[in-house]
Amino acid sequence: MPPFPVYLFDVDGTLLDSIQDIGGAILEVLASTRCRNLQMADLKRFVGVHLLDMFRDLLPEYSAEQYEELIRNYRTVYPARRHQATRVFPGVVEALGALRGRKSTATTKASTTAQAILEQFGLLPYFEHVQGTDGFPYKPAPNVIHAALEALGARPEDCLFVGDAPADMEAGRRAGVRICAVRYGYGDPAALARWQPDYWVGDLRELLS
Repeated sequence: MPPFPVYLFDVDGTLLDSIQDIGGAILEVLASTRCRNLQMADLKRFVGVHLLDMFRDLLPEYSAEQYEELIRNYRTVYPARRHQATRVFPGVVEALGALRGRKSTATTKASTTAQAILEQFGLLPYFEHVQGTDGFPYKPAPNVIHAALEALGARPEDCLFVGDAPADMEAGRRAGVRICAVRYGYGDPAALARWQPDYWVGDLRELLS
């Protein structure tokens, strides 16, 4: 794989194995609904999806006010877990430390949230910039990628975006950057393949080869 001047990374499912905390918070919020019997495996496809879209998918009969209450509950429950069950995926630290290109995130999380989590897990020093989704459309819209590139003063053709979800791949295609799908994340491989990623990796250290 050739080196790139700029690398953008999704966070959950790409840098951090966070399903236990994200999924655990979702299950706690849904405990009083008809979805209370969902299993952790059922929730992987929602990692990186906006909360409103997730709750609309799971509970289409709910009102706007009910969705807002679920979102408020999640935003209380998830931080309270303090990411105690979250882990850095193998190879991430080594890859980030060795890649020479400039780095930013492109995550569905808010920028302040993403920055705090990266700092907690010792990853923040590897990033020149941290870009979350702050008041603009979420992936698969390309806005978060555009914002990261603008912050870095970079061009799409200089960038590789690495993610684990179909929404990552679609956002990258729409932004005009090269895309790399990780095999170890939460996205369905067949759904990722429909976007014809330029590269696939089973470990971020493969970015160095």
